[in-house]
Amino acid sequence: MNGEAISARGLTRRFGAKVAVDHIDLDIPAGRIYGFLGPNGSGKSTTLRMLCGLLTPSDGHAEVFGLSVVNDAEAIRRRLGYMPQKFSLWDDLTVEENLQFIGRLYGLGSRLKPRIEAQLKTYWLGELRTQRAGSMSGGQRQRLALAAATLHAPELLLLDEPTSAVDPQSRRDFWERLFELAEAGATILVSTHYMDEAERCHGLAILAEGRIVAEGTPRDLMEGVDADVLEVEGAESTEAVNALRELPWVHGVTQLGVRLRVLADRGTADAVGKLQAELRKLGVDARITPTHPSLEDVFVVATRSRNGLPNGSRAAGAAA
Repeated sequence: MNGEAISARGLTRRFGAKVAVDHIDLDIPAGRIYGFLGPNGSGKSTTLRMLCGLLTPSDGHAEVFGLSVVNDAEAIRRRLGYMPQKFSLWDDLTVEENLQFIGRLYGLGSRLKPRIEAQLKTYWLGELRTQRAGSMSGGQRQRLALAAATLHAPELLLLDEPTSAVDPQSRRDFWERLFELAEAGATILVSTHYMDEAERCHGLAILAEGRIVAEGTPRDLMEGVDADVLEVEGAESTEAVNALRELPWVHGVTQLGVRLRVLADRGTADAVGKLQAELRKLGVDARITPTHPSLEDVFVVATRSRNGLPNGSRAAGAAA
């Protein structure tokens, strides 16, 4: 499939006086994994629900495969799979019974039995087919939810923080399945608050307070972050951390064991010398070296409230 799987312009959703999604624009190519990265309340889940027709936009418009999310919601639903953040299958049904029920809802008919067998094998659920969903572990329930969401071989898969309640190994296995689905032609839109997962996406939008504040490939975002990153060793005291955070040209200070990661205004003259001078006032002689930005650095800079980016802007160097 070529072209855009999802296109949105000015997409907005209000709940009374609260603006949950604030005039966002999206262009998501078909056959790619695209991520929404943001904190709770940033508008990720609301956007996904509008795209799959569960919520009506308050303003703006969006299309999925050229179909309107308002006027053609039922036609869109037949072509997508949706996996909400909370496990939404039936606890008192077995694995196989859950899949049978979902398959009947999609009208799979004679295709249902072979599709169930294929899903049980793909998602390692064969030995669990008679187990009730309510007695399964978090990772097993996640595999069942993905098997159900992809049972009808959807062209588009919407996943709302799908790995928030599973262990690291289950998360890695889950992402292997996503890349297999994308390679087979599916378009995947996934919301997450895990930096390592966001880095796996082909494209990424960072959301804050209902707005897209940075967008591009993970590499473009890291290379184009509007900050210099410095690593400080030997200054892990609370007093030192607080002193550095008070500097007007410092965006943030993160402690990583015995190291500090400092985000400074890009191009700050002699940033290393200035940090060393500030720390010497506290009797601290630290080793400071410039380093490469991470996706977490991009997130901190893009979502900072003090110097937040204006609506509709993109991080420097981000892909259009």
